[in-house]
Amino acid sequence: MEREKRSAMGPSAEVEVAGTLSGVQADCLFCKLHDSSLHEILVESDNFVVRWDNYPLSKGHVELVPRRHIESFFDMTAVEIVEAYTLMTQAREEIDDQFGPAAYTIGVNDGTAAGRTVDHLHIHLIPRYEGDVDDPRGGIRQILPGPHPDEWAPRS
Repeated sequence: MEREKRSAMGPSAEVEVAGTLSGVQADCLFCKLHDSSLHEILVESDNFVVRWDNYPLSKGHVELVPRRHIESFFDMTAVEIVEAYTLMTQAREEIDDQFGPAAYTIGVNDGTAAGRTVDHLHIHLIPRYEGDVDDPRGGIRQILPGPHPDEWAPRS
């Protein structure tokens, strides 16, 4: 198994990347980014692709996926985080032009307890539209049981 070194903050700061050649795993769906029959790509960069989600929650739902095999958001280097943000911004502009959403939900299921089903980091960019749910208040707070937004009280 070949190992690759990636710079986190410059040439002297290194992070070890596990996996096969260039951090790719043959049995991983998202490591097969070169196969266009599996991935319809909206925009891409050297280290990431933004692909249309196979099971979209709304018109324009995409996923940002690193080309190297990493499982957690926290496995990205600082350089990769900046590149991911830049590419996600480009994707948002494309989605705005094509679909004109009112807002976005950005999400990462970081670990199986959080609902991750593919063990390769992917960041969801989900366009939101007025009226797509009855009451969007609370957003991601609605994934776990808790008080309704009307019951929230400020901390004392």
